[in-house]
Amino acid sequence: MTRPAASGAAPPTVRWGVLSTAMIATTRTIPAMAQAPSATLLAIASRRRDQAERAARELGAPRAYGSYDELLGDPEVDAVYVPLPNDLHVEWAVRAMEAGKHVLCEKPLCLRASDVAVLRGVRDRTGRHIEEAFGFRNHPQWYEIAALLRAGTIGAVRSLQATLAKQFLDPDDIRNDPARGGGALYDLGSYVLAACNAVFGRGARRVTASMDHDPDFRIDRLTTAMLDYGDAHATFTVATQSGPDSWATHQQLTVLGSTGWLRCDFPFAHARPTACRLEIGDAGSVGCLPTRTIGYEPVDQYALQIERFSRRLLGEAVPAWPIEDAAVTLTTIEALFRSARAGRWEDIPD
Repeated sequence: MTRPAASGAAPPTVRWGVLSTAMIATTRTIPAMAQAPSATLLAIASRRRDQAERAARELGAPRAYGSYDELLGDPEVDAVYVPLPNDLHVEWAVRAMEAGKHVLCEKPLCLRASDVAVLRGVRDRTGRHIEEAFGFRNHPQWYEIAALLRAGTIGAVRSLQATLAKQFLDPDDIRNDPARGGGALYDLGSYVLAACNAVFGRGARRVTASMDHDPDFRIDRLTTAMLDYGDAHATFTVATQSGPDSWATHQQLTVLGSTGWLRCDFPFAHARPTACRLEIGDAGSVGCLPTRTIGYEPVDQYALQIERFSRRLLGEAVPAWPIEDAAVTLTTIEALFRSARAGRWEDIPD
């Protein structure tokens, strides 16, 4: 990591490398690095050197590499962002940590709960920090939600309801390839389950799901699930062939408490910085009318994520999300797939 040479010099920054020129990297995360004071984009790698060089020129990276291993061999790269296809996350996250790099890996972190144990073992042995990249966690509305729940503003959480939908119709989109972790539950459901982890603070006891599959892609294009937490429930629908066909997704989240409720109109990924609001109802609210509304100006969740992660590596006391959270999510996803195939509730082991 860069360090100030003398008094009055520039503050330290984390030097980032990016493995691949995936669209989410070139259009969202890499531009966000330029907005993060604690981050410096150092290198971009692609399996095609000319592609890496073009992206490096356009995005301001000083170094371009024609293979991922070349980038991992650069001793000046402190951390890597991994936006590769879902089925490659574990391999390259492991290689990065073994090479001494910290890792921010796109969601879902992996495709099997057992893979989290592999990553955890490498993390603990190498001492590298690794997180699953959920940009929405960094939005100020989620810090506010956590504070409201801790304060008991809506009482005990009784239920959560969420929807997340978009049209992914391109047959070449890896989100339409079941072998690579495509489909609504992996791609969109991971957001909702991460939100459930945040709201309930624990995993569900049992789950049930119904899925509709695309006859050609063979991915789940519509999944509706119910999660039983014993004294609380969650229900959600995720869909890859519903809702808008624009840059945005249709999304909403409501949390019902014993003495009130809260509602978000844009709770998850913001492909573009967008204004949103958090509505809060208490025991005296009427219908869907909130007693209090908190508005948020547009913020770049990806820039906030890179800045927070970088500051954590620089030793600051900032929030962090351990990959053990991903194990809860993936155990739940696996149970939901089993439930849909069997047509029954599936228990989730502790």
